[in-house]
Amino acid sequence: MNSEPLVIERDYNMPVERVWQALTDNEQMKQWYFEIAEFEPKEGLEFTFNGENEGTVFVHLCKIVEVIPNKKLKHSWTYKGNEGLSFVTFELFDEGESTRLKLTHEGLESFPQTKDFKRENFKEGWTYILGTSLNNFLAKEKAQ
Repeated sequence: MNSEPLVIERDYNMPVERVWQALTDNEQMKQWYFEIAEFEPKEGLEFTFNGENEGTVFVHLCKIVEVIPNKKLKHSWTYKGNEGLSFVTFELFDEGESTRLKLTHEGLESFPQTKDFKRENFKEGWTYILGTSLNNFLAKEKAQ
């Protein structure tokens, strides 16, 4: 069983403040991430959202554990009705005209070892979210 954290890095041709805003402003998050009823980057805040895989809806239960504005957002990531506890960390690095985002998802091995919780599924999901969805959201704005 692989207990290494899943790490994905992407560069965005945007200042760090703009990428942070996309990661933490609920109205913007709805355009590229998930539909979250209430969200703000505040330690202790609990939030939920639904994700779907092959027709099965998974209720995600999350709690923000660390916030460093324009640098780091970390929250827990669990599933209602399933065992396991993981953490997702978004770290931003100011590269001048651009921003490097490093996502670390640790604790994946704590989830049930079923097809729905395969490491490859998380890798595919985060790769799409960061590489396509967030990238397109930011690029669309830059084009305007």
